[in-house]
This record gives sequence, C-alpha cells and structure tokens, in this order.
Amino acid sequence: MRIKIRDMLLMFADMFLVYLVFNLCYHYCRLYINAEGLYMEALGALIPIYFVVLFIFGTYRSLWQYAEAWEFLLCMIASVTAGAVYFVISRWVFDDKIPFYFYMLVATTTGFALVSLRLFYRVYRDYVTGAKRIGSGKKRVMIIGCGHACYTMLAEIKSARKCDILPVVGIDDDTSKVGKRVNGLYIAGTSADIEKYAKKYRVEEIVIAIPSATNAARAELLERCSKTGIEVKILPGLLDFETENQKFLQKIRDITPDELLGRECVSVISDEVLSFICGKTVLVTGGGGSIGSELSRQVAANSPRRLIIVDIYENNAYDIEMELRRKYGEKLDLKVIISSVRDYSRMDHLIRTYKPDLIIHAAAHKHVPLMESAPAEAVKNNIFGTYNVAKAALVNKVPRFIMISTDKAVNPTNIMGATKRVCEMIIQSMNEAKDCKTSFSCVRFGNVLGSNGSVIPLFKKQIADGGPVTVTHPDIIRYFMTIPEAVQLVLVTGAMAAGGEIFILDMGEPVKIVDLAKKMISLAGKKIDIEFIGLRPGEKLYEELLMNEEGLRTTSNKKIHVGRPIDFDSEVLKKQLNELWDIVSDDNCSDEAMMTLVEDKLHEIAPTFVRAEQNV
Repeated sequence: MRIKIRDMLLMFADMFLVYLVFNLCYHYCRLYINAEGLYMEALGALIPIYFVVLFIFGTYRSLWQYAEAWEFLLCMIASVTAGAVYFVISRWVFDDKIPFYFYMLVATTTGFALVSLRLFYRVYRDYVTGAKRIGSGKKRVMIIGCGHACYTMLAEIKSARKCDILPVVGIDDDTSKVGKRVNGLYIAGTSADIEKYAKKYRVEEIVIAIPSATNAARAELLERCSKTGIEVKILPGLLDFETENQKFLQKIRDITPDELLGRECVSVISDEVLSFICGKTVLVTGGGGSIGSELSRQVAANSPRRLIIVDIYENNAYDIEMELRRKYGEKLDLKVIISSVRDYSRMDHLIRTYKPDLIIHAAAHKHVPLMESAPAEAVKNNIFGTYNVAKAALVNKVPRFIMISTDKAVNPTNIMGATKRVCEMIIQSMNEAKDCKTSFSCVRFGNVLGSNGSVIPLFKKQIADGGPVTVTHPDIIRYFMTIPEAVQLVLVTGAMAAGGEIFILDMGEPVKIVDLAKKMISLAGKKIDIEFIGLRPGEKLYEELLMNEEGLRTTSNKKIHVGRPIDFDSEVLKKQLNELWDIVSDDNCSDEAMMTLVEDKLHEIAPTFVRAEQNV
C-alpha cells in the first residue's frame, strides 16, 4: 500500500502522543512503581505495538476530515486492543514488576488522546471550510426536513469543493428536533414558522428535503413556501435514489407539475393489465411525443414481444429510441419507423408486415391556436390520419385498437376539438363495421401536466425569461392529469375494452390557471407580472369530460368511467368524410374560404361543435 505524506505525518503524531502519554502516566505513577530500570524497555515495547495494531486496524486508511462515527469508534477499539497486547507482552517479559492499574491508565489515556487528535483535526477542517463558505457569495439556504436526507446533504455540502449553497437554518415538523442541530445546522422551528425564519436568516433559497413525503404533503409545504417569495427546490422521492446512482446535491431539482398541484398519481395499473402487454407486439403512432414516448417506456418495461414506434418527427423518435436501447439493449425487440399516418398504403404495409396485437394511436396535431390557423392540416392529420390507421387495423384484423382523444372533443368550440370528436365517431363506426374482428376504443384525456405545449412548461419559460406570464382569462380553469396517469389509462383500456367505449379518468377538481401562475412565480423567487391576453380563438373557460347526450357508468376500477357512445349513421359519416376530404384537398382554396368550408362541414358531421361566441 502506498503511504502518503499525510498518512506519515499522522503516524508520527500518533507515536508522539503514545510517547507523551506513557511519560505522563509513568511520572504520575513512579512513586508507586518499583521498576525504575524498566522505563526504556517498557517504552520500547509500547510504541511498536501501538503502531502495528493501529496500522492493522486500518486507521490510516480513513480520510479523517470526512470520518463517520464508526471510524472514531474503530480508532478507540484499536487503541484498547493495542493496550491489551502490550499488557500481555509486558506481563510475559517483566513479570509483575509493573502494576495492572498502570496498563489500564496508559491504554485508556492513549485511546482518548488518539481519538481526540482526530476529532480536533475534523473540527478544525470543518471550521476552516465553514469559514471559507461564509461571505463567499453563496446562496443562504433553508432546509425543510431535518432527517437522514438532510444529514447526508449537509455532509456532501461540507465535503464538496465547489458548492453554491450555504445552509443557514433548518425546519422540521417533529417538535422534538426543534432547538437542536443536525450535522451543525440549527433547527429553528416547524413548517408554520417558514415565513418567519426565512426573513430572520435572510434566506435566498429553500430546499425541501423529505424524499418520503407524498405530493399532497409537498403541496402543503409549497403553499407555505410560496408566501415567502423565495425560490424553492426539492429532493425527489425515495424511488429516484434507488434507480440512479447520484448524490443528494445532484438530485436537488425544480418542482414537478404534479408536486405543484399536490395530486397523487392515480394508479390504475394491475398485474392483469401488465400481463396483457407481456409477449404482445405493440405499435404506437406518435411514439416520440409526450404521451407516445411515455407509452413506449411503459410498454417496453413490461416485456412485449416487439415494440414498434411510428413517428413523423425524427428527432423525437431518435431520442426515445436511444433511451430505450440504452436501458434494455438486446432484451427489447424495438423497431422505430419514420412515417406519416396520412399515408394509408404505408400504414397498411406496416400493419401487414409487423402484425401488431395492439395499436395505440397517439399521433395528432393538438395545439388549439395553431389548428385554428391551419384547419386543413388539422383535418388531414387528425381525422384522416386516424381513419387510415383504424381502417388498416380493421382490414388486417388487429385484435385491439386504442385512440387517444381529449376533453376538448366534448362540445368542441375549436377546430382541434372538433377534429378529435370526429375521430371518436370514426372509431365508433369502425367498431360497428360488419365482420369487425378488432376491438376499437377511445381514451379521453384532460390537459396533461408537463406535456409539450402545455401551460406549465410555457409558464416556466416565461418566468425564466423574466415575464410577463400570460394567462388568457382570470377565470379560466382546467382539469389536469399526469403523463403516467394518462399512459396507465391507455394500457387499462387495452385490457378492459370490449369495443366502442370512451374511457374517462376521474381527474379530481379542476385548477384555476391564474392561481397556478401565481404559485409558480412565487416558488421561483421572482416578482413577475401576470398579463391577461384574452381567450384564444376557440378556447373555453372550462373543459368538459362528457357530452349531455352521453351516459356515464363506472367500471370495476372506481377511477375509470365509460361514456355511452352517441348514435349516428355510419354511412352518412362515410359520405361526409369524403366531402370533407374534397374540401381539404383543394389547394386553390383561399385560407378564409377553407376555414369557412371546413368549419361548416365539421359542424355538419359533429353537431355539438359550436363556437364559444355562439354559446352566449
């Protein structure tokens, strides 16, 4: 083993302490020891014994500025062991000329001296590094939750050469901890005192260090923190620490959307659902998007025979492909295909070639304002893209087909919502087709937290850019669900669907968007104005999950409901779709005329499509 200069200095310091302690003990006891001539012999045996035993016990392999309690205990045990060895050897060499109490005094005093040397060094290092941090321009941080996670994080902060945070006060709801210290950090009060101590200690950032907390508990803490106007960070749940080898400091992150809203993720997955995926070939259209990529992850995690991802946008498709190949390697039979759902012959070829057991149709244009200015593209991609994939599934007798819809399809007031309502009608008509061997169903989502183009990523970007944060209307509300919830619902429908259903998830209470914006601004530690810009074309103040004509029945899972399909004439729908295709295929039509023609035809196909101003 290579011995460094630092280790050699510690060895010399230890031997000097042994020599010093022996001399003190010897001179203290010399009036009672009748062994004056044995001084050199006794000392000559003592120093080598302590050196060898301390070395064998590995006390010179510890970095004492970072040492834990067990390392100090090990040093004491090594010292006691050395004293015992010295006693045995001395009794054998010197008989009874040196009394037993002298050995006890030497062993005990030497042990305390050696441990004290290391403790002194540890305290000195902590003082020096602490002194360097003070006044260094680092953020003054309040840590909420003073348990194991806090202790570990503080230890990392002390040992880190470069760290931009300086913990100044702790908060914990365990009143037995209040007034005490954890790894040097003073615990000043409970969560009820957050605002008070944030001001007193001039806190610049708050870190919530409670990995075991539920989203509801975190939301309550975030509500208190938002009153301080200080930026808030968070340590993730315990599961994240189990799945990734990262230190606590590396894990400190921004607040996620579901933590912000305080919603626990609705779990609807069962072993029956997961076994439904196992051994099956699954094709996901739009597999690189926010929902599609999470679908691909969850399908891949449940041992499919093959996963086929179809997407027109190669960057997204590449990202999810690389992620899945890194994680699963050769264990996953993965095929990524760049193609458009607008091309029926291509979709038919893919389905005939790969023979999927389940198709999840997630490909769609979903941005409401953009589709208002490009109605023909919305129709081509959403309506006829769905028609192409569904028809190919029907022709090739794919066992199950699930289409992802939206709450905007309920009494739609915009082009995007109207196209998705027509998609639901297409799926229903396919399910009722003669000799249909495919089970067709729809999944109706609310707004998906954190998905591309959703409100929370928009607010985060606006806050990062210094504002203003734009909200369309002070009274606008929305239902929200997390991406994992949305994906679970899709997989559940695959196991539960008999055909023709529209599945709806219980999403709890709707959220007022302006309140969400205010909380995000406060938790970012910023002072940013909120600007009301007015409802966008086709936008509602609130979304609905069911149309008046639809009944609602529960399933075996109380979090999932099924809407009764509305009756319509499938032959009439087919004729109307042909007429709609002729409209959107006319490249010579002006934008204004196209909007009018598309809107009129969509209203004819889906009579519940009424512009917001017409509902007044």
